[in-house]
Amino acid sequence: MNDTHASTAKKSMATIWLDGCSGCHMSFLDLDERLLELTAQMELVYSPLVDRKDFPEHVDITLVEGSVSSEEDLHKIRLVRAHTQTLVSLGDCAVTGNVPSLRNPIGVAAIEQRAYLESGLLHPAIPDQVVPKLLPFVRPVHAVVKVDLYVPGCPPSADTIYYALTEVLAGRTPDLSDRTRFGK
Repeated sequence: MNDTHASTAKKSMATIWLDGCSGCHMSFLDLDERLLELTAQMELVYSPLVDRKDFPEHVDITLVEGSVSSEEDLHKIRLVRAHTQTLVSLGDCAVTGNVPSLRNPIGVAAIEQRAYLESGLLHPAIPDQVVPKLLPFVRPVHAVVKVDLYVPGCPPSADTIYYALTEVLAGRTPDLSDRTRFGK
């Protein structure tokens, strides 16, 4: 293999969706034709947008949407972190906990009571199968694992996601200060 080929090797990329609304994935899809441009530099190897069921052994970049709200989310984010070089918290749920964390002051028992026992269901019962067990508190991703880059927004715009990805793919840390409401 010559040096030119080695320097143009594609990066592997994954996206995951924890507890959130999928808005960040919708913004990612809003990259439109720029997604095709990015495929020259990266290959999407895992995502809710593709059919692969197991997370790969090594991923260069993973975009994480959503907060850590359930035992399933906790297991997934730890697995992803162990196999990802650059982990990106994408969107306010991943960065701050955002809307899912609104349940924190209320508590799991009260939430389950309202959702499953008081909601007028034909057979009211708190599920113990299929629905993941909720953690006592919702946490942003960085409260559970190391995060390398934060891309806030609810959701971040396609332009912001594109900028962040192109900078990371180029080996640079993006300056997002003028692209988010947290900026200057």
